[in-house]
Amino acid sequence: MAKRISFPTIIKSVGNMPKVIEEYIGRVNSSQTELSVAKMKSPSGWTEPGQTPDFDEYTLVLKGILRVETRAESLDIEAGQAVIAKRGEWVRYSSPSPEGAEYVAICLPAFSPDHVHRDE
Repeated sequence: MAKRISFPTIIKSVGNMPKVIEEYIGRVNSSQTELSVAKMKSPSGWTEPGQTPDFDEYTLVLKGILRVETRAESLDIEAGQAVIAKRGEWVRYSSPSPEGAEYVAICLPAFSPDHVHRDE
């Protein structure tokens, strides 16, 4: 049976400044553990600690640029582009452009603070 998700839950962010996380599907808003879908809006200059998550993260950038750093490279993902970060891979996200970034993140299984394993 189809289930309407009428509105997201705002999730507290981590990083050097606040970003908006709107979880539509996931552990908090819809009690889904299989996957999560969230819309993010990060300001210019935002960065978060590196992490080595226990989930795959699929990200589609809607506006601006999202920088995705791994141990091997740094990628600037522009509006209309996507990136896949595999579980167990160290990754750090930031928004270096003047307009910040707006993007959708899908995590499989669903995002959980207990499974993100952020750097100290």
